[in-house]
Amino acid sequence: MTDLSVPVPPTGLPDKRRVAASFSRAAASYDSVAELQRAVGQQLLERLPTGWAPARWLDMGCGTGHFSRALGARFPDGQGLALDIAEGMLEHARPLGGAEHFIAGDAERLPLRVDSCELIFSSLAVQWCADFAAVLREARRVLKPGGVLAFASLCVGTLHELRESWAQVDGQVHVNRFREFERYRQLCDASGLRVRSLERVPHVLHYPDVRSLTHELKALGAHNLNPGRPGGLTGRARIAGLIAAYEGFRQAKGLPATYQVVHAVLEKPL
Repeated sequence: MTDLSVPVPPTGLPDKRRVAASFSRAAASYDSVAELQRAVGQQLLERLPTGWAPARWLDMGCGTGHFSRALGARFPDGQGLALDIAEGMLEHARPLGGAEHFIAGDAERLPLRVDSCELIFSSLAVQWCADFAAVLREARRVLKPGGVLAFASLCVGTLHELRESWAQVDGQVHVNRFREFERYRQLCDASGLRVRSLERVPHVLHYPDVRSLTHELKALGAHNLNPGRPGGLTGRARIAGLIAAYEGFRQAKGLPATYQVVHAVLEKPL
């Protein structure tokens, strides 16, 4: 079994080129195991203002385009833009439609004009952005006055069961240290955007065994990309130790994997 934990660099996030390459490779398998991603994105859609139809919207970090298609169906008269840093994801999403334009780009440096969108929607993408303040600055620049940024991300506490189980095996870092929820609050408050809502919601998935979890992380492209991560295959003794430690978390439904999800809706002042 290879080491397939979620990425964690010493600075907090992996190199974007590694992220882009990993998710590009995972494009074909991503949707088959994206239960969490679909549930979180749907919850984010439900948090959008009602009775409102943006003339132009951006799906930022569109991945396979699942929510680009959902946004296109919800706002059929709007022009849709789908952006991702992973070319492989865009190649997968483009023929499936949903948006008028599919753009290779970085959320920290959006290739879009000032005041050009009424909605920026981003589900489970910005956790890979090291400079989240830059993401917020770019959103404020690109949104029209009155426009909305709706994002879902992950914060501290995500996959704590996997982290704690690995901690019993060795002293190496295997699981991503996401930003603290309070840091999201601080950055949003300082962004110049009005915070309409900001909350943390735990989402727990259950697996029959550890291999099922690690297989899913690999299929999602969310395996270990850490600088300084253990190289090559993980030894049998360490895997056995991981499995034994994780069994201590077992519940009636199976082995839990907790994701601490941040949901936010912000508005650019008029």
